[in-house]
Amino acid sequence: MIDIPVDLIVVAGGDTRQASVAAALAAVPPTFPIVLVHDAARALVPPELVERVAAAVRAGHDAVVPALPVVDTIRTVGPDEIALGTVDRSVLRAVQTPQGFRREVLTAAHAAAVDPLTDDAGLAEQIGVPVLCVPGDEAALKITRPFDLAIAELLLRD
Repeated sequence: MIDIPVDLIVVAGGDTRQASVAAALAAVPPTFPIVLVHDAARALVPPELVERVAAAVRAGHDAVVPALPVVDTIRTVGPDEIALGTVDRSVLRAVQTPQGFRREVLTAAHAAAVDPLTDDAGLAEQIGVPVLCVPGDEAALKITRPFDLAIAELLLRD
């Protein structure tokens, strides 16, 4: 691990995740060609995962997300909760953060955004940018529910 001193800039968040990222992106000095977007809900992300994403962007990919194969059977359902069909999980991935981008790609994606999406990779896809999936990490779980917090506490025990 490289220990690099970092200057911090605090930016007020917006009403949505997308607005918050756009505000943060506007505050990033123009000398940074690569931007990683991470959410605080994934507090246990291993440094190796951050480096894997950054390395893929440095290697020439415009947009990169860490992702895990979906292990559950996924079904589509109708409004009455009747199952309509089973989705082929072999082509599904659960996407995590940090997500990495060439700065100009992320800036263009936010500038072109029409509808709010759940992540920045979706914005990149909307402007035709291919998004590379690199191996994610189960430790990078999203902590949003009491159950998730219990799992995180178990992972932190040592």
